[in-house]
Amino acid sequence: MQTTQVQRVRTRFAPSPTGYLHVGGLRTALYNYLFAKKMNGDFIVRIEDTDQARKVEGADKNLLKTLETTGIVPDESFLHGGNFGPYVQSERLDIYRKYCQQLLDQQQAYYCFSTAGELEENRKLQMKQGLQPKYNRKWLPENMGGSMPESEIKKKLDEGDPYVVRMRVPDYISIMFDDLVRGPVEFDSATVDDQVLMKSDGFPTYHFASVIDDHLMEITHVIRGEEWLSSMPKHLLLYEFFGWEPPKTAHLPLLLNPDRSKLSKRQGDVAVEDFFRKGYSPEAILNFVALLGWNEGEGSEREVYDLKDLVKTFSLERVGKAGAVFNIDKLGWLEKQYIKERPLEAIIETIRPVLEAELEKSPTEMDVDRIQGDDYLGKVIELMRERVDFEHEVVTFSTYFFFDPVEYEEKAVAKRWKEDTNGILLEFIHLLEATDDFSAENLEALLKDFVGPKGKKPAFLIHPLRILTSGVGFGPSLYHMLEVFGKETVLRRLKKGVEKVQAPGSDQGDTGSARIVIRD
Repeated sequence: MQTTQVQRVRTRFAPSPTGYLHVGGLRTALYNYLFAKKMNGDFIVRIEDTDQARKVEGADKNLLKTLETTGIVPDESFLHGGNFGPYVQSERLDIYRKYCQQLLDQQQAYYCFSTAGELEENRKLQMKQGLQPKYNRKWLPENMGGSMPESEIKKKLDEGDPYVVRMRVPDYISIMFDDLVRGPVEFDSATVDDQVLMKSDGFPTYHFASVIDDHLMEITHVIRGEEWLSSMPKHLLLYEFFGWEPPKTAHLPLLLNPDRSKLSKRQGDVAVEDFFRKGYSPEAILNFVALLGWNEGEGSEREVYDLKDLVKTFSLERVGKAGAVFNIDKLGWLEKQYIKERPLEAIIETIRPVLEAELEKSPTEMDVDRIQGDDYLGKVIELMRERVDFEHEVVTFSTYFFFDPVEYEEKAVAKRWKEDTNGILLEFIHLLEATDDFSAENLEALLKDFVGPKGKKPAFLIHPLRILTSGVGFGPSLYHMLEVFGKETVLRRLKKGVEKVQAPGSDQGDTGSARIVIRD
């Protein structure tokens, strides 16, 4: 009994090294990776650098670095190696020339000597006539159904005139295929141009090289953006000409701005690195792009996934056809979910360099070794987890944990200070000096027991204490914040603050006008 061997699933991400990685490119890479891993297959990164004029030095390595930062590690690439290399198209030129010659010999491709000026003139004429711009087949030879004598073509070649090689698209046929996302798709060959296969500089076009590479690298599934859907007829014809089995295809929905326009650089950041610089974590970004066009299915309200979860749950059947709106608020929400759950050690590793940079810029009266220690940073993080949008804000949004305030929020002072505030504060400072228990629970009990007999509510001191120790009128739980600061820091800040901040009517010569004096 014969058994049919099932071909190993192989997908690829094939970016051009023309700059940074677009979030749409990250989604394409992610879906290819998820599908391959779900099927126990291979994920390949191939660099398509046939457009040498747009190539950016180092962009290929940066693309791989960005992918790996998010957890997408290729099985094969120009850095990881593999059995199907080279994985850079500019290193495969002899391969493309060989297959181009094969099509010329099979009379499925022809030399074209039309100049750029002639092509532009023809394009304008067709548009003026209301026709779809296509090559007019001026150089299609007589033996392929054209009007150009072969002797004229040979003469041009002998004289060394520059040329491109074009594919001869068959007339009067339909080109059909089943897309794994969009279903059955059909094209009329009358709408397909005689595309250029080899350019005058000796480099192949994307369309030609990608088909050859996908076949030779045994790619089983091509998963790419919707913008490549119109290229399918050209690719399928090439597979037909070579007698190759085409891979299965899936065209992903467009990424859209909130106004439903196509996501582009003109309307904001679209490079993955831009989001890294702003403080978004690789985990949140990956989770976010996974949901741009895919969902786990009906009945599932889950929105937070790590890479392992995505491999388990991803399927092309759950990829939609409609464009996916890029909602930056959703990315922000996801980032906060990850901050809430991320291990202390990971956040400390992120914020310590931020703190070191801040310490270099600003002097501090605090114990530098203490505030940089894991114990202290861990306590700050636990207080601020749910109050920050990015990990770095544990330092930049709450600098009062690391630096004594040099000024006080004037509106908060004006709202919270009364004529007797400083006097009662001084009494409470003496009480704090006498206590050895600086836990949040004891501080809360001390304050309540202290203000009660004076006919005051706890808020009478809570707000001034917060302002003098942090400089601002908002923040985490006061008692827990004071516990983290520690007794020495709290007393130092309170004594300094009481000297600087005065209530209305407390200035010499002032008889009660409502103003706050903040002394230097």
